[in-house]
Amino acid sequence: MTSMPASAPKLELLTSRQFVSWLRETGGSIALSTYQSGKVLFVGANAQTDKLSVFERTLERPMGMAVSGDRLAIASLYQIYTFVDALGNGETANGADAVYVPQMSHFTGDLDVHDMGYAADGKLVFANTLFSCIGQISETHSFRPIWKPSFVSRLAAEDRCHLNGLAMKDGRPAFITAVGKGDVADSWRDARVAGGVVVDVETNAIVCSGLSMPHSPRWHHGQLYVLNSGRGEFGRVDLASGAFEPIAFLPGYARGLTFSGHYAVIGLSAPRSNRTFEGLPLQDRLDAQAMKPRCGLQVVDLRTGDVAHWLAIEGVVTELYDVIALPGRRSPSMIGFKSDEIRRVISLEC
Repeated sequence: MTSMPASAPKLELLTSRQFVSWLRETGGSIALSTYQSGKVLFVGANAQTDKLSVFERTLERPMGMAVSGDRLAIASLYQIYTFVDALGNGETANGADAVYVPQMSHFTGDLDVHDMGYAADGKLVFANTLFSCIGQISETHSFRPIWKPSFVSRLAAEDRCHLNGLAMKDGRPAFITAVGKGDVADSWRDARVAGGVVVDVETNAIVCSGLSMPHSPRWHHGQLYVLNSGRGEFGRVDLASGAFEPIAFLPGYARGLTFSGHYAVIGLSAPRSNRTFEGLPLQDRLDAQAMKPRCGLQVVDLRTGDVAHWLAIEGVVTELYDVIALPGRRSPSMIGFKSDEIRRVISLEC
């Protein structure tokens, strides 16, 4: 299923031979955000046609996403939306087995919100990149700061270390990634090649350093995984030694990481030619393989480190930010803000 105006630039998705069958076996789908193109994509497996199911909606600069039961939160330019699946178990609507309807919006201002997660109390927490801290949704203010790294002396709207990644563990923020550990406005840009760190939120200790633009820390099955994006690496952090252990090389700028069983699903982007991405080790590694950077998904088998499946995105989308799994929802859709659907879809709490 797709929802694209006829006048929209073309979006093409290509897959490895077994990607669709693998996705069907997971029993769920994958949501992608791309702030570069202002889109949220749902990628699933159509049970009727045995083909890829793609649904697209436009939001203003979508970034981090989080899912908890029926709720789906998406950070945009200056607000965080909460969508709720309006369908019950076994229900469908126009071929979709989930319909995410907007129910709430928190106006945060332009905080450059990156990763998000649901805490045990149901509240949203997020990487507040502009203020170099972890923030929480507030009912009365733009946000409530709940933690900052010890190397940041005070809260200021200066994006000092580019704190971008947030790993949740047992319903609480557990680890963050930052591109640098500077305490001066925009100082992270000088640390892009090897200044990246992973920080333990509980102890405020740096548990891994020497990374190149790390992103998307995730706790999965008792291990901490992270993307060493500037080198095109997916790997794990040995918390005892502090070493980063590469698992797979990725032919693109990696952002967005989710899991389905013993598979990691990783988002890739084609880096822009600007001062944020220039001069990174990733480009040298791509040149050595005579490869161009790719945009799409890589599915890595955690048991072997092999890329088992892939999805390539061509056309209007060249960068991804977040990737999350939607368990139990094979072919989801979403109500947008610019059509009459939002006026007609009404649900009743019983």
